[in-house]
Amino acid sequence: MNYEEMKQALIEAAEAAGVREYEIYSEESSAQSVETYLHEISQFSSETGFGICLRCIWNGKPGYAATEVCSKEEAARLVSAAIANAELIESADEVSLHEAGDTYEEKTTQAEETAPTKDLIRLALACQEAAYAADERVADGTQSAVMVTEKTVRIYNSRGLDLKNRISGSAAYVSAIVKQDGSMYDGMEYRFAPIPEISADETAREAVERAVSTIGAGTAATGRYPVVLKDTQMGALLRSFFEVFSAENAQKGLSLLRGREGENIAAECLTLVDDPFYPGYPAQQPFDAEGVATRKKNVIEKGVLRTLLHNRKTAAKAKAASTGNAARAGYAGAVTIAPYSFYIEPGTQTQEELFAKAEGGIYVTQLQGLHAGTNAVTGDFSLECRGFVIEGGRAARPVQSFTIAGNFFELLKKIEAVGNEVKFGVPRGGTRYGAPCVRVSEMAVAGE
Repeated sequence: MNYEEMKQALIEAAEAAGVREYEIYSEESSAQSVETYLHEISQFSSETGFGICLRCIWNGKPGYAATEVCSKEEAARLVSAAIANAELIESADEVSLHEAGDTYEEKTTQAEETAPTKDLIRLALACQEAAYAADERVADGTQSAVMVTEKTVRIYNSRGLDLKNRISGSAAYVSAIVKQDGSMYDGMEYRFAPIPEISADETAREAVERAVSTIGAGTAATGRYPVVLKDTQMGALLRSFFEVFSAENAQKGLSLLRGREGENIAAECLTLVDDPFYPGYPAQQPFDAEGVATRKKNVIEKGVLRTLLHNRKTAAKAKAASTGNAARAGYAGAVTIAPYSFYIEPGTQTQEELFAKAEGGIYVTQLQGLHAGTNAVTGDFSLECRGFVIEGGRAARPVQSFTIAGNFFELLKKIEAVGNEVKFGVPRGGTRYGAPCVRVSEMAVAGE
């Protein structure tokens, strides 16, 4: 039984059970990955998946049930299970399904065609060989990997929705190990782009250069310094704290941004954007997990909090419109909230200009322990880092094993300059986080 046949079986089973409000959500996915070790392929994986979820409203309460099996018998079981789950719900929150009628923005980039397995293997081996060729100090333990994913999402409901979207992505990374004087140093670089557009030589060279640049790293002196956060690390920090911008968390009292729309919460130079149609991105999403049309929005605009991210339930509580940010963690997941391409808008300064006014400060190139060292409720963080002391307007002397500590909300206010180029991290689910390099006026650094 295919998707269309299972959809029809669920419709018939729901109507036979007296369910008038229902939604059918499905995900079909595939993924391949290739990893190397030494000069050979060390691991290959290929996965496919399909799952379908029925969400119903029964006596005003939502009920969920999901399966990977497509049959008339399973369709009837899903309806019964969803009703039973709805009867267990005690929440008084208003729930409803989205009605057809939205105008959906056209995607400007279509999902990539899946590259043949031989192309993944060829690129992974090319990255590995390029890493060994980049520097004679590259040691065994250096690894390369290439992966491709694609996913098709379908939503159908009793209020007229019938939607489909296919997204995809491919990436490669090189993790280089360099050995000198008995010590080991590491560096990583990744590319998120169609397989034919990824340069093995460039990816490997940058990974090796990052490892080599840390040779002889010392320690930073304890104190308060101006700090330049590398683009990827500011994006990683944004990823760790994105939940503070969720209306769901705010309404639960888990975000200090509750009720602060219209207030200045960041430096005037900072604009934070959520864009489901970021140019060139092959995972553009015209509708969210509830079928609401998505749109580009400024979450923070020149330092002012313009909106939190809403799904239909949080929007109803706030007497506002959904921002189109409903999300699911897989086909069986409950509806939550997530951004799309979530990034700090670029400014005008080059990296050299950022460094010029941070003399004697620290350029942070790696944050470690983000899961354990951040508290999204309070905004506090304390993170072990690697980086460079800024001297003579450049990243001059490598330092490691120091800690930066502060508060995310205070950091947003202390950003005094924003770089001119955004870099995104590897996507997670339907979301990716990005930022330019930013200069923070002052942060606490704990070193020697």
